[in-house]
Amino acid sequence: MNWLKRALIGSVVLGLVAILGFNIFKQQIATHVFNSFVEKNVGVDRSASLPDGLHAFMCGTGSPLADATRAGPCIGVVAGEQAFVFDVGSGSVRNLGLMGFPTTRMNAAFITHLHSDHLDSLGELLLQAWIAGARDEPLPVYGPTGIAETVSGFNAAYRIDGGFRTAHHGAGVANPAGRGGVGQEIAMPAGTNSKMVVYESGDIVITAILMSHAPVEPALGYRIDYKGRSISISGDTIYHEGFASASEAVDIMFHEALDPEMVAKIGSVLTERGVSSGAKIFADIPEYHATPEDAARAAQAAGAQQLVYYHTIPPMPAKLLETVFLGDAADEFDGPIRISRDGMIFSLPAGTNKVVVERAF
Repeated sequence: MNWLKRALIGSVVLGLVAILGFNIFKQQIATHVFNSFVEKNVGVDRSASLPDGLHAFMCGTGSPLADATRAGPCIGVVAGEQAFVFDVGSGSVRNLGLMGFPTTRMNAAFITHLHSDHLDSLGELLLQAWIAGARDEPLPVYGPTGIAETVSGFNAAYRIDGGFRTAHHGAGVANPAGRGGVGQEIAMPAGTNSKMVVYESGDIVITAILMSHAPVEPALGYRIDYKGRSISISGDTIYHEGFASASEAVDIMFHEALDPEMVAKIGSVLTERGVSSGAKIFADIPEYHATPEDAARAAQAAGAQQLVYYHTIPPMPAKLLETVFLGDAADEFDGPIRISRDGMIFSLPAGTNKVVVERAF
């Protein structure tokens, strides 16, 4: 047994030496970790290493409900040399930074509708696009009727802050002519299958799609095409034939979804605890959101190659709950189904039919 005793004593000694060494050199170790983090993440444009194609950065896949792992709805899109953001929910702009999204060369933002959870970080996005990109003109922000008023409100709220930044950093960094955004209202034609091209530059075509989210009117979805690759983004909607039609044969359909049974459970607990206003809200919201099965039906009708859920309601604190959330969606769509998470990047290289998924964090 002497060998066992010696081994135990040796292990204890090694452990003590390791602890002592860490305590002696912990400042140097911490500094090295910090410097490595900075070198790896600060000022990095991750899109620079991506192949030419269409790339979707999942900057927000959650809902208005508190969720430590998911920001509010947001998808950043890189198409060739151009970059766009579709919706900008709470916390999403910080995710864009963590993901190395090219905020410095943003061309425009697109908002699906004027619910606060889809645009409550717009002020932060405008600020980052202005300073990081050293813009000399405001960022175009496309959206439904009312977006001009909304953008003007954010511009007013950040006006004083902008003055401070120009005074501190100078006009070369914070040119007052480039501060804020300019609302570009999309006037959609009437009709169930209403759609129209709202942005076209080189190989990039962005089409707005009239959605169904009453009483929120108008509400939009979008389709993005680039060099034979395509995605569509639902925003908030119930099952909508027009979205399925406009999304014909897309490589990826990004669709919001709400699980009514899970939401009903939250509502019942709120009722039990006397939170009547909250219970009323949870009773109302299933009326204007798609179920996971609805989204799957839309993907099937469109002939989409893949279905990816984003803006999922309610939060799912454990991955195990994804099975509960999906319900019978797999019976409605015969292609691949995925629930996205913040930090995912979906890459669609031009000239291929591949979809590559990676995690930025």
